[in-house]
Amino acid sequence: MPVILRYKGYKLFFYSNEGNPLEPLHIHVRKGESVAKFWVAHDINLASSYGLSATELNDIAQFVRNNREIIERAWNEFFG
Repeated sequence: MPVILRYKGYKLFFYSNEGNPLEPLHIHVRKGESVAKFWVAHDINLASSYGLSATELNDIAQFVRNNREIIERAWNEFFG
């Protein structure tokens, strides 16, 4: 489970086994017991979440948008 970025106590990461076949580009987010998954492939879209407020999700989504290139590069290097 490589952690790609950290933000305000959140860990942004990939699971090493992201499905077979491999799911499209996405990032998982965790802080304590709260989790979310964002699709990154075409646009930044929330796939699922648990325990996070709309304000937190919007803040994280903006962070993902601002760091999309880093996330995409890390995904390609890891799953390449």
